[in-house]
Amino acid sequence: MKLDRQDGIAVLTIDRPERRNAVDGETAGLLLEGYRRFEADDEARVLVLTGEGPEAFCAGADLKAFAERAADFVGDDPQGAIDAWLDERPDGPLGFSRLEASKPTIAAISGWCLAGGLELALWCDLRVATEDAKLGFTERRFGVPLIDGGTQRLPRIVGMGRALEMILTGRLVEASEALAWGLVNEVVAPGGHLERALEIAEGLAAFPQPTMLSDRRAAIEGIGLSFADALALEARLGRASVATGVLGAGRFAGGEGRGAEGAGV
Repeated sequence: MKLDRQDGIAVLTIDRPERRNAVDGETAGLLLEGYRRFEADDEARVLVLTGEGPEAFCAGADLKAFAERAADFVGDDPQGAIDAWLDERPDGPLGFSRLEASKPTIAAISGWCLAGGLELALWCDLRVATEDAKLGFTERRFGVPLIDGGTQRLPRIVGMGRALEMILTGRLVEASEALAWGLVNEVVAPGGHLERALEIAEGLAAFPQPTMLSDRRAAIEGIGLSFADALALEARLGRASVATGVLGAGRFAGGEGRGAEGAGV
């Protein structure tokens, strides 16, 4: 695992290309450590999550490493042994998948994005994928469950029907179809995923932060509330950042941003 800072952007890289960036126990711990460092760094405004090399973003959990521990899960109480093992990683088997980032996150995807790797990509707010990317819950073939948030995040992104198709069948989704579904936000030429993710991240880092973070929180937390409660949440969070908006309105009145210059990233 590598964590690099580029101005206001933190780039967290899964660095096991020889295993298609599959995550073993040690890597999961390093991913959690990298996430915590990002959260604690006030100067890091956006996290970009990617995999080393063009072949894979992440192939999920390292099933070979998991199989090597199979002897630990037999005996008089195999479920108890499994529970104890999983309890060692309450923040998610792949590191931080049960935690909610307080700042924007972007997945830069190249090649294979499979199983738990797809769950890590779904954890991110935005996803940029190369034309040759392939996404899917291929662990369906081996009976490995989705326990890094995939069953909950995917329906919120693509809708229940398409989510169940991916979850139940385990079929691969090509980048073009993923874009049409809204599973990824942009598709770029091979090799361009990290560069484009960094461009987006730079734009997000340059925005007035209080309002952007407030709006992000309202959208993420509000989706699980009734409409009335969600509107109340938006009003409460928005109230705290109105001062930032007043300053921005002053800049607009002074001539900045006319004609939507600077809009979008």
